[in-house]
Amino acid sequence: MHKSWIILACLFSLVMSAQSLDNCACCTENHRAFDFWIGEWEVVNAKDGSPAGKSRISKEEDGCVIRENWTSAQVGYTGTSLNFFNAATGMWEQVWVDNAGVVLKLQGNRQGNQMVLSSKEFTKPDGKTYTNRITWTLNTDGTVRQLWEVLAEEGTVSIAFDGLYRPVKKTKNR
Repeated sequence: MHKSWIILACLFSLVMSAQSLDNCACCTENHRAFDFWIGEWEVVNAKDGSPAGKSRISKEEDGCVIRENWTSAQVGYTGTSLNFFNAATGMWEQVWVDNAGVVLKLQGNRQGNQMVLSSKEFTKPDGKTYTNRITWTLNTDGTVRQLWEVLAEEGTVSIAFDGLYRPVKKTKNR
């Protein structure tokens, strides 16, 4: 009788595991819209090709979160972002925090081969209203361009960052 309880417990465990795999909360097309950014990247400045940093983008929390870990070519500067599709709002959201205490919150959606996320409006000391807009573009060669624009009513005021993410080539151990 003891063996039959163990067998039943094992069967129950298998059935529950199979059911939990079928109930993936973040497996929709919307949840996969930013998957093109996942990977290990060497990042260069788009303008001149100089090193900008390294970034590791991974899918976590059972596929519900895309996490970025950034290390700048500028020694001592790092940051991380959490990116997720918010089913309640139907929007992608990003929360960026760096080791200087800067926090940036963005939201938006994928448009074709681009993920376009923007901040809420904010006012600078000059009294003008601005918005941050970051666009990630999946290029046909597998690279990803990240363009961070600071916008005002009259259009783009400045480019905060323009980087090209190149996949890190894995080397085989001998």
